[in-house]
Amino acid sequence: MSASALDKHYPIQHGDYTRAGEASADIKRTLRQLGVSADMMRRVSVAAYEAEMNMVIHSLGGEMCLQVEADHIRLTTQDVGPGIADIDSAMREGFSTANEEAQSMGFGAGMGLPNIKRNADAFDIQSQPGQGTRIEAVFYLS
Repeated sequence: MSASALDKHYPIQHGDYTRAGEASADIKRTLRQLGVSADMMRRVSVAAYEAEMNMVIHSLGGEMCLQVEADHIRLTTQDVGPGIADIDSAMREGFSTANEEAQSMGFGAGMGLPNIKRNADAFDIQSQPGQGTRIEAVFYLS
């Protein structure tokens, strides 16, 4: 992989279950084209999909960004929305605030944030009720 940075931005719309998963699928294709290892591609793809679905289900929309550098991949999401009142609870496996619509489609099992953290080498979440949520996941290539 070259040392030049790649920076891609994906708008994510609230409630758009038809297009949900397109950004994370593009991220996986991009990483494959860059020659990222299969294990790393899987880890980043899982985190990207979980983050994307969280924004579709819980936020009022936002943006996911993929940045690839020589030594790491950074996945960042920034949404507009209700924010997370209790981050500690939200990080517990199985904790969910997903609505009935999302749950009826098989989403909202409460594994999103834990899966992002589990797959990332570094993870940070910042959220304020009424102001949205920012997640940063970093994956080290070396």
